[in-house]
Amino acid sequence: MKTSQLTPSRLVLALLAAGAIGGAGATAMTGSVSMAANAPAAVAAPQTIAPSSPPNFAQITRDFGPAVVNISVSGTRKVSADDDDPFAQFFGQIPGSRGRMPSREVPMRGEGSGFIISNDGIILTNAHVVQDAKEVTVKLTDRREYKAKVLGADPQTDVAVLKIDAKNLPVVKVGDVNQLQVGEWVLAIGSPYGLENTATAGIVSAKGRSLPDDTSVPFIQTDVAVNPGNSGGPLFNDRGEVVGINSQIYSRTGGFQGLSFSIPIDVAYKIKDQILEHGKVQHARLGVTVQEVNQDLANSFKLASPSGALVSSVEKGSAADKAGLQPGDVVRKIDDKTIVSSGDLASLITLASPGEKIKMDVWRAGAPKELVATLGGIPKDKTQASAGDQDVQRGQLGLALRPLSPQEQQASGTEGLLIERAAGPAAKAGIEPGDVLLSLNGVPVHNIGQVKEALSKAGKTVALLVQRGEDKIFVPVQIG
Repeated sequence: MKTSQLTPSRLVLALLAAGAIGGAGATAMTGSVSMAANAPAAVAAPQTIAPSSPPNFAQITRDFGPAVVNISVSGTRKVSADDDDPFAQFFGQIPGSRGRMPSREVPMRGEGSGFIISNDGIILTNAHVVQDAKEVTVKLTDRREYKAKVLGADPQTDVAVLKIDAKNLPVVKVGDVNQLQVGEWVLAIGSPYGLENTATAGIVSAKGRSLPDDTSVPFIQTDVAVNPGNSGGPLFNDRGEVVGINSQIYSRTGGFQGLSFSIPIDVAYKIKDQILEHGKVQHARLGVTVQEVNQDLANSFKLASPSGALVSSVEKGSAADKAGLQPGDVVRKIDDKTIVSSGDLASLITLASPGEKIKMDVWRAGAPKELVATLGGIPKDKTQASAGDQDVQRGQLGLALRPLSPQEQQASGTEGLLIERAAGPAAKAGIEPGDVLLSLNGVPVHNIGQVKEALSKAGKTVALLVQRGEDKIFVPVQIG
């Protein structure tokens, strides 16, 4: 099991590797209301909610438990010989040796879970359950065992499709994730730590959750106890319908601590359909880097609320570039789907198909704008930045700036102003010496005059687009 510790500054993802290892919207009400002048608005009394009992988990387990399978995998993985040397980590390489010892393959075994979706033997599980597996064995609740073939796996969404040679198998019933509500009862069945056919229950804690380094999937967050070996098992709603695939946890210890995450079943089915039809998965790509919109950034961009995906960079020649998307744009909708956080945009694009056309509602320079993009596929190489400009100035931002030299421009592949020193508001906001200032409130800056002009038109908060290494980020700075 791949396990990391949580730190105060960052939650670290613990993948439930195979065995060896949002809310309900407010109801709109219409009508005519008379109110005396200057009278305080009446506050609606909270509705009384009738108590409800948990669903019949015993019945769900009896009906659909037989469609949940245990998956055992075996194979090999490459390791360096130094990894097996208990002294190497303390004393390093032996003097006189010619480098690290060559890598070698070692046996690998693991366990996970899965569930049958068709009576002729199609099974869904996690991609990380079958990763590097040379042999996959599926065991049913009646103790029958089958060798399984991996029809395809998609690491980006962590979905895999297996096939066993069997007929008239029990199957699960698939539900509608869109109807799933935060607070609703859910049930997981799987093989935690190899303990087959284990059922655990809880509630939906959140929907559409984006995880660090894994923004392709709008996860369902629950407090259902999920542990190593549960990976790939089904998450049932209170009607016995599968709404997700149990995939990941956040943990300080590697075991369950109240935060588990499931891949929505509609996402898994999109991947499954591609694998069954084409034998592989193709993901669309827009070609942008995005970040969250916080309240300070919303104020600087004159947005009514801190929502949407803020574009910090656009890859040249990408679908976004061809559509006219620019750094500083805030994407608020894709087609008719509202973008609340940057993860929403990543999920929608990743699950779309290359060549698909999308309509984007963006916010630019204080006004709405509509763009249409034809999505591309995953490129072979990484994005390159742009190119270009030249005195030093310390102003109300607390920055000492100078133009990049021609050599620096060539090395960084960008235009802008080098930040030599940061103090006051800029330093407090996290700006660092060595960052390159690219724009201020969406206006590109190549010289000090442009910075001054942009500041003269700014309010109490300005949004600086800076490049740090290969990353471009917007940083809100309060100057008023």
